[in-house]
Amino acid sequence: MGYQSVLFLFYLLLPSLLLKVSGRSENDDVYIIYMGAAFPGTASFRSDRAGVLSLLLRQKNNSNSIIRSYRHGISGFAARLSAAEAQQIAQKPGVVSVFPDPVFQLHTTRSWDFLKYQTDVEIESNPKSESSNSSSRGYDTIIGTLDSGISPESESFSDKDMGPIPSRWKGSCKSGQEFNTSNCNRKLIGAKYFTEGPDEDDDEFFSPRDFIGHGTHVASTAAGAVVQGASYYGLAAGTAKGGSPSSRIASYRVCEPDGCLGSNILAAFDEAIADGVDVLSISLGSSSLFIPELQKDPIAIGSFHAVQNGIVVICSAGNDGPDSGTVVNTAPWIMTVGATTIDRSFESTVVLGGNKVIKGEAINFADIQKKPSYPLTYAKYAKKANASDQDASNCTPGSLDEDKIKGKIVLCSRTADLLMSIKQMAIQDLGGIGLILADDHSRGVASNFLEFPMTVISSKDGTQILTYINSTQNPVATILPTVAKEKYKPAPAVAYFSARGPASGSRNILKPDIVAPGVNILAAWRGGDKSMTPKGRDFPLYNVISGTSMATPHVSGIAAEVKSQNPTWTPSAIKSAIMTTASQTNNIKGQITTESGDIASPYDIGAGEMSTTGPLNPGLVYETTTLDYLNYLCYYGYNTSSIKVISNTLPDGFACPKQSSVELISNINYPSISVSNLKAKQSRDVTRTLTNVGGDGDTTYTPTIELMSQTLQVKVAPVQLRFTKNGQKLSYQVTFSAISTEADTFGSITWSNGNYKVRIPFAVSGASS
Repeated sequence: MGYQSVLFLFYLLLPSLLLKVSGRSENDDVYIIYMGAAFPGTASFRSDRAGVLSLLLRQKNNSNSIIRSYRHGISGFAARLSAAEAQQIAQKPGVVSVFPDPVFQLHTTRSWDFLKYQTDVEIESNPKSESSNSSSRGYDTIIGTLDSGISPESESFSDKDMGPIPSRWKGSCKSGQEFNTSNCNRKLIGAKYFTEGPDEDDDEFFSPRDFIGHGTHVASTAAGAVVQGASYYGLAAGTAKGGSPSSRIASYRVCEPDGCLGSNILAAFDEAIADGVDVLSISLGSSSLFIPELQKDPIAIGSFHAVQNGIVVICSAGNDGPDSGTVVNTAPWIMTVGATTIDRSFESTVVLGGNKVIKGEAINFADIQKKPSYPLTYAKYAKKANASDQDASNCTPGSLDEDKIKGKIVLCSRTADLLMSIKQMAIQDLGGIGLILADDHSRGVASNFLEFPMTVISSKDGTQILTYINSTQNPVATILPTVAKEKYKPAPAVAYFSARGPASGSRNILKPDIVAPGVNILAAWRGGDKSMTPKGRDFPLYNVISGTSMATPHVSGIAAEVKSQNPTWTPSAIKSAIMTTASQTNNIKGQITTESGDIASPYDIGAGEMSTTGPLNPGLVYETTTLDYLNYLCYYGYNTSSIKVISNTLPDGFACPKQSSVELISNINYPSISVSNLKAKQSRDVTRTLTNVGGDGDTTYTPTIELMSQTLQVKVAPVQLRFTKNGQKLSYQVTFSAISTEADTFGSITWSNGNYKVRIPFAVSGASS
């Protein structure tokens, strides 16, 4: 049970085992040597690369010191070096950065049905989106996943009725432990691994096979085939399918149980570029406490080169919410995804004496009496003489008296941060029959306690139970096994764990970009997993887990559908289509809220909840060009010579502006706007350019501005945009004027021609932010 709880934490709470490499001595660290884009045809590139390689071989006199060689879309190496050697190589021509190899962590039946329902509601206000048919196929799209591998035998990866593998596919299947090349088919067309284990005799680490479950879950959510009758032991029963069930899957295993090495992540990016994937789904990242600098972040580096090669890159925002400033994977060429709830809950009800019912949220298969016949106590009342009230109320191990816990159901409160699994084990070890946890944060996510009777309730309901305990001579209760309930309201809401903006790297890029279902998501699971199997049951074929990891492949599936029907669109056009057609309303036709019930801001949801059909026909798109990204690097602090090494598509005569500053980042043509450090009575102009993709040869759009505060004035010029042909680009200017200083002000600008509504959010922060 402890192992299961550790795995649950691993998936959902993003533990802080970050930016370290276990099992390596201080004098034998692995460093990544990043040399920008691959320029195989230029003499200077070949000379620079050969010079670094020669130095590496001379330093170590051993070719085995070179762990990885990046040579497709990315240039560089990963090698075992001392700190002094790393510093020496950093001075060589053509080297952009040298940094220690970091470790990152892994960050659906009902979810797709719920998204479709929400989309149908939105069609009323954006009727053109209804005309697109997502089931019709065009371009044969390939989704790549950088994750923990894949379990190929899952029915979700069946290639039934799929045509031949696209001839442009250059990838392959690598054999390994419990994985043969025959495991690939016309659905799973590629499988590679880039992992190394602490014990080289352990073959588990040398295989594309998923020994964790996370990668299998992600891949099936993005592109799983249609599977009838899927469920987790009867819960969440229905038809399982991915967002793009006719897309192909290429799996790149970069993660081990202890995490995901940056050198492996960069190698997978390099291979994916050469293999020919169209979309990369990446449900992993750093902790918000240890966000790498841009030039030392393998995900930011790899995704930059992937986007330059026409690949849409979609990454999880991280699970360190609900605190502000926790979002990760914030580079502008990445689409960053937060998590929301769906309209399904997993109820595990508490029944008190007198048949008083309290609804809880959890997954458990408890085999105890349905009638309230078990003694009930509050943990604080069972404390040891030397324990504090806070520790006892929180069910902290060592604080409770076994004689007062044994044979009882225990009510615990959240009085300090302590993992639910630790509370559970504390009560179980003392002979407790069950546990009721009052925790507002965890209440919205169905934690899995297998056969142990445990549920999570709100603090308000916890007060009710405590009142009952205090007013009754012999309080009793029971905890019922889980029942799935649909049409839960309000939904969507922002998941409490979903990381929030503003972005720490630059407040002039608004992140996250979008939100999607990431709570209680059912999808395929690895075979033979004892940790998720209740006693007396067969191993699960599908599993229910939560995290921004689960939200990311939802967006990846939609991106694949957009690519399928619009194969010539750039990654930024696809990103724009998804963002500008997003929804901001829930299933009671109110605004999306956070876990606390507050109206969600763009720092919580970006542009909003993704739509299933709107992105297929958005009317207008904001295309963020290569020049925008290069200017971003200038404004971020890179010089022209460094950018020439990083990019292989540098326009003739390009040079960084003489007056570069981070505030100018607001002007890159992004499908949202973020302005920082706007002081009272100051104004700032921001420019955006729209491209007509709606097929209307002659159409006029007019803007609507929404503001959430009167401390800001916003003007748009011109007051209309008249497009005369498809593909035409027109620009407009937004002037933000601060009436008074306020930390953060939000709003949106929507361009409409009566058929389409093209909306972007904005965030303006004052001098005090």
